[in-house]
Amino acid sequence: MADNIPTPEPIEQDPEMEGAQRQTRRRVIVVVVVAILALVAAGIWWRSTYSESTDDAQVNGHLIQVSARVAGQVAKVYVDENQVVKAGDVIAELDPSDYKVAVENAEAALASAQANAAAASVNVPITAVNTGSNLSSADSNVSGSHAAVEQAQQQLEAAKANNIKAQADLERYRPLVVKDVISKQQFDAAVAAADAARHSEQAARDGVKVAREREAQAQAGLKFAQTAPQQVAAQSARARQAQAQVEQAQAQLDMAQLNLSYTKIVAPTAGIITRKSVEINQNVAPGQNLTMLVSLEGLWVTANFKETQLRHMFAGQAVGIEVDSTDKTYHGKVTQIGGATGSVLSLFPPENATGNYVKVVQRVPVRIDFTDLANEDPNHELRPGLSVEPKVKVK
Repeated sequence: MADNIPTPEPIEQDPEMEGAQRQTRRRVIVVVVVAILALVAAGIWWRSTYSESTDDAQVNGHLIQVSARVAGQVAKVYVDENQVVKAGDVIAELDPSDYKVAVENAEAALASAQANAAAASVNVPITAVNTGSNLSSADSNVSGSHAAVEQAQQQLEAAKANNIKAQADLERYRPLVVKDVISKQQFDAAVAAADAARHSEQAARDGVKVAREREAQAQAGLKFAQTAPQQVAAQSARARQAQAQVEQAQAQLDMAQLNLSYTKIVAPTAGIITRKSVEINQNVAPGQNLTMLVSLEGLWVTANFKETQLRHMFAGQAVGIEVDSTDKTYHGKVTQIGGATGSVLSLFPPENATGNYVKVVQRVPVRIDFTDLANEDPNHELRPGLSVEPKVKVK
């Protein structure tokens, strides 16, 4: 029975239908290719607008001129060219002999000033006590001298009275002795008494004069004693002056010690020694450059972007920094955008006053700081001047 089953005959397709199918397939392929190309172009465009990059960029750092702060002769040099140093490492040392002598002189001057200040301070309470005692004594002297003047005045009055009586008695006895009413002896006694009374009156007058002079002296002493507050103030001022001299001497000692410390020239920061020009036995002056220190800390990137690339760029944007020498990518951020173009900041800015102006795309310096340099560059492979290519993520 199997031999009796008829074999189906192949169906012949229409050539026109086959051509239409092939054309449809080609159209689909073309559409797919165009779509893929469009997606690729869109991706490239989006990626190009996602970041801005430039190859006109380099690493910058601090170039520190290490110089002497005091004059002297170089006694020792501790570094060589291209040597790596740490902050505080001694680069060179000057002969400290002269500065040690200056410190010793300043110490002696300080000790002398301190002694003077101590003496002046002790004299303040002594002056206060002495002037107070002198004032009390002067008051007593004035009172005593005034009483002495009064007593002398009373004695003078008594002497004057006695003199008047003695002179009167002598005048009465004079005619009596002529008439021999009284004896010559009585008359002589009257004459002697009159002379004594006259001398007593003169002595009393002198006593009053002396007492008044002593009273004047006591008054002058009282006036001087009454200046006790001014004397204490003057002594206090001398004590303060002595203390100021102590402070001045201390400042001079500090300066001498500071100059002595300057004989050791140290590295202000970690870096590499370059352009070393200091040698042993060389005499140096203050401010004279001895070497240049290339700091390995605080590096940054200066990238010169085209002005058309700054439309969406601002401080704080993340940056990927590709370094040619290390073939590594570091992380950073935009810190500052320059205040003017590079041509304006150049030594000879362009002059377009002739009218022959050709528009040229300008470049603006942008500062980029590393955000994790300590971990990304532990061996300090980066150097100022290395070429880099930063890519700023603007979207």
